[in-house]
Amino acid sequence: MAHPELDMSAPLIVGFGVTSRAVARALVARGIVPVVVEDRPGDVHRQAAAELGVELIEAPDGDALAAALSAASLLLPSPGVPDHHPVFQRAAAAQLTVASEFDLAQMWDDRPVAAITGTNGKTSVTMLVTEMLNNSGRPAQAVGNTDVPFVESIEDTSTQVFVVEASSFRLAHSADFRPNVAAWLNFSPDHLDAHATLEDYEAAKASIWANLDRDATIVVNADDPVVMGHAERAVGADPDAGVEVQTFSVLNSGSTWSLNADGDVLVGPDGPFLAVSALPRSQPHDLSNALAAAAIATAVGATMEGIVESLRNFAGLSHRLEYLGQWDDVSWYNDSKATVPHATVAAVGGFDSVVLIAGGKSKGLSFDPLRDTVPPVRAVVAIGDAADEIDATFSDLVPVARADSMHNAIHAARTTAVAGDVVLLSPACASFDWYPNYVERGLDFTTLVRAEVAHS
Repeated sequence: MAHPELDMSAPLIVGFGVTSRAVARALVARGIVPVVVEDRPGDVHRQAAAELGVELIEAPDGDALAAALSAASLLLPSPGVPDHHPVFQRAAAAQLTVASEFDLAQMWDDRPVAAITGTNGKTSVTMLVTEMLNNSGRPAQAVGNTDVPFVESIEDTSTQVFVVEASSFRLAHSADFRPNVAAWLNFSPDHLDAHATLEDYEAAKASIWANLDRDATIVVNADDPVVMGHAERAVGADPDAGVEVQTFSVLNSGSTWSLNADGDVLVGPDGPFLAVSALPRSQPHDLSNALAAAAIATAVGATMEGIVESLRNFAGLSHRLEYLGQWDDVSWYNDSKATVPHATVAAVGGFDSVVLIAGGKSKGLSFDPLRDTVPPVRAVVAIGDAADEIDATFSDLVPVARADSMHNAIHAARTTAVAGDVVLLSPACASFDWYPNYVERGLDFTTLVRAEVAHS
């Protein structure tokens, strides 16, 4: 892969979070000294800047930001910097190139890259693909929107393949990211707190296919019309580009990776490879993730033996439809990672009768899609800042209770549930009203369920 050289003479980093600190370390290690801007400086930022010997511009006003940009050769924004930040408008006016850690990593390293984007399922598929490759004897590392920045991971010489969880924030601000394998899992509204419009969010996702090399492979969800439309435009723009298209579908047995006609066997281009009954989890989104992961992993050298071994043993991620147990014939699940309505819709679809605990800090997205979850949802417990909106969404369809704490929400759900029900925490909202993140929310729910339901 040939990547255009970026002007690294005077890079400006805006935002100094975990990823940007990794970027700064990588630059300094290569003899490049960036300038850093941080709007909300703290001791951790000051200490990191001092250790690296880089200038830290703290909470600049408009003039100071303009001066920093005028001296810069390249803008490297943190993934957490929203589109409405004035730095982007000023950079565009100055015709300053904007790049991400993805661009730097690929400029400095030429090992194969499989990139995965999508509104839901990115983390699960990224971890699955990584396991499939490692189980195939092809050392892989999960990077990007994970605990390990891509630009930091390239220092590990034992890695053969980088599996990149590609968030819309990183994709939107990449100059020339061109993975060998690029997968788009699905699309639904999200992150309107960071992107100016839904169209901008969609464009950010679609940019994963913007710079395809001739030998690239794209992996496409044939069940998602938005994704399919962009795939057709990406490949159709140059029919002689040589890009390979791999589709996956749980609805259409004609896709490259699909289910058989009876829906009980996973099928690849070489035929059936695993019974659905062999999977630890087999809800519709689990099957979609399994097929997508198999397609991606195959394209970067995984064996079918490694793929099957990984699928047989992958029990899913914590806080994503995490089974907690069954008591009094009622099953309890923690799906705290569902922070948007579309994720909750997907979660509910795998059950027959659900008492849903939903609410939290709204992301400004419509809750109307949740109405389509009735049935299987037969009762709701509304929590958090969005309790009024959740109540209004469901109150003309099913009984709705209100709870002012997670403890009370569990009590209300337990009182409502009957034998055969699933109690599902799937908030469709962020956690920031009651908790610092969805992990803490899920841990609290799990702890309380096991303390108050399992041992009562």
